[in-house]
Amino acid sequence: MTLELDSVSHVVGAQTYIHPTDLTLEKGTMNVLLGPTSAGKTTLMRLMAGLDVPTQGRIRWNGTDVTGVRVQDRQIAMVYQQFINYPAMSVYDNIASPMKLMGLAKSEIDRRVRDTAELMQLTPMLDRKPLELSGGQQQRCALARALVKNAGLVLLDEPLANLDYKLREELRAEIPRIFAESGSIFVYATTEPEEALLLGGNCATLWEGRVTQFGPTAQVYRNPQDATTARVFSDPPMNFLTVEKRGDRLHFGQNETMPAGRISAADGTYQLGFRPNHLTLEPGPDSIRFDTTLSVMEITGSETFVHLSHHGAAWVGLIHGIRDLTPGQTLPVYLDPSRVYLFAQDGALVATAPYAEAA
Repeated sequence: MTLELDSVSHVVGAQTYIHPTDLTLEKGTMNVLLGPTSAGKTTLMRLMAGLDVPTQGRIRWNGTDVTGVRVQDRQIAMVYQQFINYPAMSVYDNIASPMKLMGLAKSEIDRRVRDTAELMQLTPMLDRKPLELSGGQQQRCALARALVKNAGLVLLDEPLANLDYKLREELRAEIPRIFAESGSIFVYATTEPEEALLLGGNCATLWEGRVTQFGPTAQVYRNPQDATTARVFSDPPMNFLTVEKRGDRLHFGQNETMPAGRISAADGTYQLGFRPNHLTLEPGPDSIRFDTTLSVMEITGSETFVHLSHHGAAWVGLIHGIRDLTPGQTLPVYLDPSRVYLFAQDGALVATAPYAEAA
């Protein structure tokens, strides 16, 4: 069972929503579409589902060309960010509704409803109406209705975005377990890198309608092939520093330098990239020091986001704990050189961070 997108694009008027895209998704896999709002995640899902027709390219299901085939005639199920349930029906009838349309026998419908309800922890609520449920229970009802169809392709468009933190955490943990048992192809859209890492499987990063990279999620995170992918797969986005390599030194700022270390690239101008959580306020044995100006502080409880200015570049650091800092002050921050990526001026990856190579 495979879903293949062969040079698929989607253009409306002068606006290109999806640039030519090639993707192959395999049976029994979780595939995360990760990107900011308007990156093209929902449009790509609609093309996969048959809700939209590609401007060019072909879509194949198990080798058969299904480009232009109606969504009703495809083996798909879709769950949206909003809770979409039938309010006048019980939870049981909501879950059973797609199978009734398929004309299955009552005994088969009953078996599937009860098995899926048990999987989704909805058994005690089968006689209730959706509006009598909590938000998380309503979304589990919508997920159950998608799963019970035994669809070959299940599309999940930010299904947890409207839930509170606790419910999101519970369902994030449940979803990989639930879907591993079905054998279907799952496509899950999210704006959150953390959610992509928690779900695992494969990840396609999207930026302005382009799939910038696709592969095992942890591999894409550790080894982004360009600066755009690195920026997408970091929350807050990756920080960058323009440097000039001359011999065994990297030069930046106002006559500041640091060792080039294991970077074997030719002399020239590059972009160093490092994630916000790799900046610290305490020096390590080999750490690089940067003198920055603190612009804004955001305290989340156990962590503090520090917004920094370094020679005109805006950086963000994610610091553990609550710190007594004052906006406008000079703030030295430190970076372990093993956490640094090197990108060319055009954004192509030149050198992966040493810690990622060792992972």
